[in-house]
Amino acid sequence: VQLQASGGGLVQAGGSLKLSCAISGDEFSIRTMAWFRQTPGKEREFLLLIKYWHDVSTEIVKDRFTISKDNAKKSLFLQMKSLKPEDTAVYFCAASLFLLDDNASDEMYEYWGQGTLVTVSS
Repeated sequence: VQLQASGGGLVQAGGSLKLSCAISGDEFSIRTMAWFRQTPGKEREFLLLIKYWHDVSTEIVKDRFTISKDNAKKSLFLQMKSLKPEDTAVYFCAASLFLLDDNASDEMYEYWGQGTLVTVSS
């Protein structure tokens, strides 16, 4: 499984941004996909997850963020709204071969995208 994150960039506070994660390889083995973010000097922070094949829901909303998937397009998305300067970070998509919940450690994810930088200016 290979993951390629994209869509990061510079956005003003209050703006929106949609990140994408392209999936290639043995996507049929994926059970859980998630978005994380990380700022320098801090641990990676879990944002949202979605069951890739086992969830009828195609999107999950948490506060200002929405995770969604398009299995046909082999893609995962993260829609971010009302962005704040503190949202500035490198955002990573991740995949696991296991069904995980929100409490799962990032070490449970076997595959990671390279990260895409989101910078929110005040």
